[in-house]
Amino acid sequence: MIRSMTGFGQAEGTTYVFRIQVELRTVNNRYCEIAVRMPREWLVWEDRVKRTIQPFIKRGRVEVNITCERIHAAARDVEVDWPLVEGYRDAAEQIKARLQLSQSDVLTLRDLLQLPDLIVLRERHSEEHTEELGLVLLNIVREATDRLVSMREAEGNHLSRDISERLDAMERMHRNVQLAAPMLAEEYRLKLKQRIEDLLDERSSSISGLQDENRIAMEVSLLAERSDIQEELTRLNSHFAQCRLLLLTDEPIGRKLDFYIQEMNREVNTIGSKAGKIDIINQVVELKAELEKMREQVQNVE
Repeated sequence: MIRSMTGFGQAEGTTYVFRIQVELRTVNNRYCEIAVRMPREWLVWEDRVKRTIQPFIKRGRVEVNITCERIHAAARDVEVDWPLVEGYRDAAEQIKARLQLSQSDVLTLRDLLQLPDLIVLRERHSEEHTEELGLVLLNIVREATDRLVSMREAEGNHLSRDISERLDAMERMHRNVQLAAPMLAEEYRLKLKQRIEDLLDERSSSISGLQDENRIAMEVSLLAERSDIQEELTRLNSHFAQCRLLLLTDEPIGRKLDFYIQEMNREVNTIGSKAGKIDIINQVVELKAELEKMREQVQNVE
């Protein structure tokens, strides 16, 4: 089962204080890249969040957005940032000395309490609560990941059907070219003979001589050898079979499919350059159009 590289997954849950919501979005990328946005105080779990997601995403950029809403008040501790207090005091003493201010102009307690960041409120979390928060968070991330994977698989089914239908169409075109290929040599013989007849003088217009016929046969043989497309048709058919096998695997196949499309495009171009038959040229144009559509779809395959 193939997967798309685009998808979305969402899940939420609650702890003793918070309601947590996790959203995962994935877009195309050559490799697996995970970017996490979460509350600053929860960054300690960032690496574990990535390790929870990574086993399920082989290719694609994953954007993880974690938000929280407080649903209960938590106990808080009031803390004083003493190094900052002392820094303000020292700064005040320096200002006093430089400007020769009186004692009454020095910072008072009221002044200090109005300064930013001197008093810090910290939530009181026990180790049990902290561990519970981490476990709940990772469980929600896993649930969102499962939903993301389900969406990528559903989209992958659509991609697989579309790619398979395009392979069907290209195989029909391949059969048409295969049927027309044996007529190339005969067409070249007739065209060459007609050209020679047109160039001959009316007085010596007969080209029925054995020598002329042998020369024509030799030229036709050379042209037929240069225009032989059987090898390209065989390789093209092999690439079709390899693509179908890939569609049945559970591994990431986007890069392999892209490689086979490049190879098929090369074979089709060679067939087009060798064969001058109009119906083969038409099939080559159709093949290239289907390959381009297939390439666009494969860009979304994991």
